Amino acid sequence: MSNESQQPRVRILDTAYRLFLGQGYNSTGINQIIEEAEVAKASFYQHFKSKEDLCVGVLEKRHQYIEEQSQALSAQKRTPKMKVLASFDLISLLNEQEDFRGCAFLNILSEIPADNTKVREVIYAHKSNIRQHFKDLLQHAELADHIYLLYEGAFVESQLYRDQWPVNRAKKIANSLIS
Repeated sequence: MSNESQQPRVRILDTAYRLFLGQGYNSTGINQIIEEAEVAKASFYQHFKSKEDLCVGVLEKRHQYIEEQSQALSAQKRTPKMKVLASFDLISLLNEQEDFRGCAFLNILSEIPADNTKVREVIYAHKSNIRQHFKDLLQHAELADHIYLLYEGAFVESQLYRDQWPVNRAKKIANSLIS
């Protein structure tokens, strides 16, 4: 599908995500997004009042994508343990698709001021959702938190090392923790 055939809002969100991921949130200007998304400035502001609102839209779309990928990877898994372990496969998949760019939520979190509550709330909701997912599957809060921290650490460290070994190791540890 050509860039022009997509709806302006979709082009803006996709372009902003690509640029935020590739060059950082703070280094990406609205004018660059408008130009590369091939939309008029008025069209941009019709959809997003500010860069902060755009960031919220990008992260909400990203959350939806991760949810869909997670469900697809765990759909064929029968046990809660297998479903939890499939979460680590999701990190590996994202690393392969995006060249080890890491977690978009944490990348943006590291760039925004502490008082940016609008964006922080979206990030918090996403991370809380992942944590709750593990709790729902495992029915054991402390174990779920261990798995959550392994998951998050694997994502960050695989970005640092640009390698799957942290994900593979975390998955192996998670496997041994879940009885």
